[in-house]
Amino acid sequence: MFRKPTMLAATIITMMAAPGAFAKMTPEEIARLGADLTPIGAEKAGNADGSIPAWTGGITKPPAGYKVGMHHPDPYADDKILFTIDKTNLDKYKDKLSPGQVALFETYPDTFKMHIYPTRRSAAFPQFVYDATQKYASTAQLIEDGNGIKDTAIGIPFPIPKNGLEAIWNHLLRYRGLSIARFGGQAMPTASGSYNIIGFDEQLLVKYSDPDATPAELKESNVLFKFKQKVTEPARLAGTALLVHETMDQILTPRQAWTYNTGQRRVRRAPNVAYDAPGTASDSLRTTDDFDMFNGSPNRYNWTLKGKQELYIPYNSYKLHSDKLKYDDILMAGHVNPEHVRYEKHRVWVVEANLKEGTRHIYKKRVFYIDEDSWQIHIADLYDNRDQMYRVAMAHGLNYYEVPTHWSTLDVYHDLNSRRYLAIGLDNEESMYDFSQSFQDNEFTQSALRREGRR
Repeated sequence: MFRKPTMLAATIITMMAAPGAFAKMTPEEIARLGADLTPIGAEKAGNADGSIPAWTGGITKPPAGYKVGMHHPDPYADDKILFTIDKTNLDKYKDKLSPGQVALFETYPDTFKMHIYPTRRSAAFPQFVYDATQKYASTAQLIEDGNGIKDTAIGIPFPIPKNGLEAIWNHLLRYRGLSIARFGGQAMPTASGSYNIIGFDEQLLVKYSDPDATPAELKESNVLFKFKQKVTEPARLAGTALLVHETMDQILTPRQAWTYNTGQRRVRRAPNVAYDAPGTASDSLRTTDDFDMFNGSPNRYNWTLKGKQELYIPYNSYKLHSDKLKYDDILMAGHVNPEHVRYEKHRVWVVEANLKEGTRHIYKKRVFYIDEDSWQIHIADLYDNRDQMYRVAMAHGLNYYEVPTHWSTLDVYHDLNSRRYLAIGLDNEESMYDFSQSFQDNEFTQSALRREGRR
């Protein structure tokens, strides 16, 4: 059942993103960054009842004993559960849940629950990201009805968003490091809970986030980031590889994508790696533009910024991230094991995307709940063409100390019709992400993709 979100009265902003609606930030708005707002635009102050504390900088250095390469130890391991939401008390907390979260309780009434912990505003980013956010706040612009961006680099382009497109571009361009190697995989448990692991090695080079990047250089190259992915298991899929160049001006040059098929031993252009094409080896449980909660061109939707809401979202998910857990501890029928999941109350921006007339997508409407402290989408409610809740996605985020950055450790996509889900980012039994890589452009070419697939 669709339920309108309860908004914080002081922050309701309802504005349809339309041609000519893009206004630059004023000097008065920019002066708020680092004052009453955090350097990337969140409210510094806590909420009225104190259940959301003030932001005091987040986690800016690793805890004692941490070494790069470790799975990140939990700095909040001593926190106790405040209360648990289950089918017996769901009605009491519905105003702090998305309609999709409520649908999960209704779909799995006997097993789904949410342990609510104290709110810890741990999100933090390097100082150069904060500096760039303020530097380019007065110049950053959307172009071509929001299907591109210009005159900005490195930071959050729209720390005080005026419309839904600006908010979603903040998610697309949020800082996640510069040159990253990721190891892990995904699983799609059946209705009975059985699963197989599909392993991935991924490499990401974020040109936009280079500390030396400039708007002029980004305009000339027209590349935001380069991404390469190779399937490592099972044997029947191993060696299949994908290469993506994401562009800054997606009208001038749409996304460039190539795939390597081990059977054909050929690299082919892959223009269908976009929108609602099924995600890699996902058993059609997510779309291509579901990856990272949302990615790619926003041009098939009308975007509306609905305002802010207090919501219980997965956050500081160090327990779920721990290498002391095995995949069998996490994966169960219907949803991941709720005993390992931490939820906290945070303020989120609510952005609604409605399919444009004359375009197609399997999702008629998408509602995104974006963490104000990081611009990470933490919840996505996805509706089908009958206006029924179809899928619910949740990103389980944490602070990666060594960067620092707030990013998800596991993204889970629940398909309510098939009663199955996709868990992507499983890394408990793998090496930890490596943010210290120094990837070069020549490692993200068609030749490099061919070499990667043959290894």
